[in-house]
Amino acid sequence: MRITADREACCAAGQCALIAPDLFDQSDDDGTVVLLDARPDAGRLDALREVVSRCPTGAIRIEEDPGA
Repeated sequence: MRITADREACCAAGQCALIAPDLFDQSDDDGTVVLLDARPDAGRLDALREVVSRCPTGAIRIEEDPGA
């Protein structure tokens, strides 16, 4: 799986960093999302789905590998 984070769409709500601080942080400059790991292991999928569902702007996306 691959994670994408659109900093242009991000409104700096910080839900991603609160739910999965090992995968997301916030920029010191403007609070927008900083992706720490674009290819986390499958064991993080539940947390990532929660991040996606709580992102108010849809800036976080999960691309699941075909056949996985």
